[in-house]
Amino acid sequence: MNAMPLDINDDPLDRSRFPLDEWALTETRFNADDLGVTESLFSVGNGYLGLRGNYEESRDAHVDGSYINGFHETWPITHAEEAYGFARVGQTIVNIPDAKVIRLYVNDEPLQLSTADLLDYNRTLDFRTGVLSRTLLWRTPSGTRVEVKSTRMVSLSQRHLAVMTFEVTLLDGNGPVQISSQVLNRQDLPKEGPEAKKGGIADPRKAEAFRGRVLLPKVSEGDLETGRLWLGYQCADSGMTLGLVTDHTLETANPYRATVHTDDDSVKMIYRIQAQQGTPITLTKLVSAHTADSVPPRELLDRCERTLDRVTEEGLQHQYAEQRSWLDGFWQRADIEIPGHPAIQQATRWNLLALAQASARAETYGIPAKGVTGSGYGGHYFWDTEIYVMPFLTYTMPYAARNAMRFRLSLLDSARTRAGELSQKGALFPWRTINGHEASAYYAAGTAQYHIDADIAYALSQYVGATGDTEFLDREAVDIFVETARLWADLGFWRMHPNKERTFHIHGVTGPDEYTAVVNDNLYTNVLARFNLRRAVEAVEALAEGDPAAYAQMVRRTDLEADEITEWSDCAKGMFIPFDEHLGIHPQDDHFLEREMWDLANTPSSVRPLLLHHHPLVIYRFQVLKQADVVLALFLQGEDFTPEEKLADFEYYDPITTGDSTLSAVVQSIIAAEVGYQDLAYRYFLAALFVDLADRHSNTADGVHVASTGGVWSALVSGFGGFRDLGSDEHEGQFTIDPRLPVGWESLTYRLCLRGTRVRVTVRANALELVIEDGDEPLTFSVRGTSITVTAAEPVTVALADQGPRIAGSPKAPSEIVREDGTVISSVVPTGDTRRMPVPTGH
Repeated sequence: MNAMPLDINDDPLDRSRFPLDEWALTETRFNADDLGVTESLFSVGNGYLGLRGNYEESRDAHVDGSYINGFHETWPITHAEEAYGFARVGQTIVNIPDAKVIRLYVNDEPLQLSTADLLDYNRTLDFRTGVLSRTLLWRTPSGTRVEVKSTRMVSLSQRHLAVMTFEVTLLDGNGPVQISSQVLNRQDLPKEGPEAKKGGIADPRKAEAFRGRVLLPKVSEGDLETGRLWLGYQCADSGMTLGLVTDHTLETANPYRATVHTDDDSVKMIYRIQAQQGTPITLTKLVSAHTADSVPPRELLDRCERTLDRVTEEGLQHQYAEQRSWLDGFWQRADIEIPGHPAIQQATRWNLLALAQASARAETYGIPAKGVTGSGYGGHYFWDTEIYVMPFLTYTMPYAARNAMRFRLSLLDSARTRAGELSQKGALFPWRTINGHEASAYYAAGTAQYHIDADIAYALSQYVGATGDTEFLDREAVDIFVETARLWADLGFWRMHPNKERTFHIHGVTGPDEYTAVVNDNLYTNVLARFNLRRAVEAVEALAEGDPAAYAQMVRRTDLEADEITEWSDCAKGMFIPFDEHLGIHPQDDHFLEREMWDLANTPSSVRPLLLHHHPLVIYRFQVLKQADVVLALFLQGEDFTPEEKLADFEYYDPITTGDSTLSAVVQSIIAAEVGYQDLAYRYFLAALFVDLADRHSNTADGVHVASTGGVWSALVSGFGGFRDLGSDEHEGQFTIDPRLPVGWESLTYRLCLRGTRVRVTVRANALELVIEDGDEPLTFSVRGTSITVTAAEPVTVALADQGPRIAGSPKAPSEIVREDGTVISSVVPTGDTRRMPVPTGH
């Protein structure tokens, strides 16, 4: 595993296996050694329904996974030592019945890829069609060559639909062929392969395992005449329900007969064909799945049938055409072009497609940390959505951003309850959740991350500012600003200084860096809380002035009192922002500089990431970061820091940031580019770009790192592209551009959807070009301090003198850092017995 930046000339992929193609990810040979990784990379999904890239006919799998966003089971969290307010109910995404299974037997010999004699193999995920296709040529033990072609698509236009085809042709002679198309409840069947093996080092990034049966069977039926199969279940504890229906159509000139098999945990359509040489056998399998909190499974099955009946009437080609049309529109809005660098271009588009597949049809649900590609992190929603994914959605898919904010709004009542449990006013959103209740059993790195309130407020503000959707804000979303501001005002306290100056402090919180927990005045938290308070005041005052009736409704919903607005304003003005005059940096928290420094340069890679090899208390005692914290604040609230402060902070924190989190490299890339470490910025960008494609954190098998894919977009658009949104028209020039084009790049082109207008931004070494591609409204940008307005009739080209400051190399930890009191900050590597006890499995 390597969490550090990549060398600029690195291409971490084996191009003999994964050839360059700017519009597809192709695999040219089967490899059983990294099944989990390729299952994630070749997943298809739409944000609601996701299918891992498992092989239809083979038992070769790391995890045979199919997931529906939000469909989860609950279980009691057991604490060894109880305390008031601890999270009580765990939530874990369920592996829904697997409809991908299509077993193939030729002359009674099964196709098992790991043992098969494969004469040819090609698997491709096409970025323009969203279709996963595979072709292989198999020589059976008896010497018969068999061509097998398959396709798989989860529809982006039809939320509840997946389409699969499976074609078999005997190239040598005639013979019996059997195709068994199945739907298996893998959640409750005995596990196979690596999934069945537990133990080793405890990894908090993995999903929890269940002890008892999860899916209670309610319906299992099949109709031989129509080829339709039904499965209905209810979760044993959460009570959520699922309906899944599959339709089968077999097309062949060969004679065949079919049978149906059903039981509680499987339904099968079995075809026995007398295959003739050269005569293809084509199976089309349509799948529809619906879920609900409590609707009876039989009713959900009716919904599935309506979906499939409509699809049958429209025809298969119509589904492919709709998919292509949807993705054409997506790429028009979201594509980023990097000419002359095919490896970077390919990886960028894979990351962008992964974002679409995680969010496009999430709609009434959040966006899980792994999307619908795996069960990592239990299928939970975190702050990742608001800070790393929402910018991409806001500026390229505004409707999806609105859906994500409406989902957070739906959790507001639960957040109010949670705040009350912690003796606070307002609302405290859960650190990790599916159903709105806090699911983090480790409060120090969970509930203590109060900054999630400000993260949500930040994303809401960004969405409204970029889209102009004040209707959504005024009608309902303003309640988020009100309740989060209330929490900050109640959580913090005032401290009077000898000079009569008052400062507002927030104690007992954890910032984004989870290697430092439960601290006082975490800089990121205070800076974002200040923003949250300011923005709440701005929104409430604007509503009172602009729409008194809507203001009255908001007051009725929230019981807002007039003096609260003044209190929020005072808290924001008095917010304490830690700054050490002696070192010229912002300490990450009030006592951060009192700790000694972890010597990362001399820490062996065998004990990385630190969280898997050191007790949290060991890590907490040192100046060492899991991910960007202060540096993230510099990005999100850059207007509150001077260029000199940004440079000093980056140079201090970069050498002690481990990059153990996949969320870190993108932020370090953005700020490195801004302050002048442009080669380092590019290396961090490459590290983020290939997080999953090269399995750089050794856990892509658990699913795609969706937040990192969103961060890749930000690294390109905000880092190299230089785009910033100051979030309010009160700032002179809300939208600013100050690019940092990497050396060796001919150009960088990206798109932004702003106030209903789509603008194309092209950065070249000596010029910036702005072109409106869609929409009639003019847009104004501040380009390095100069106001530039672009209209549909008049594209604009702005000359650039350079690409900003350039500093060679990367920051190094000083050999000696002296605190203001004269003591020296030592740099050490903790040592001790690193043997690990066996890890218990399950709950």
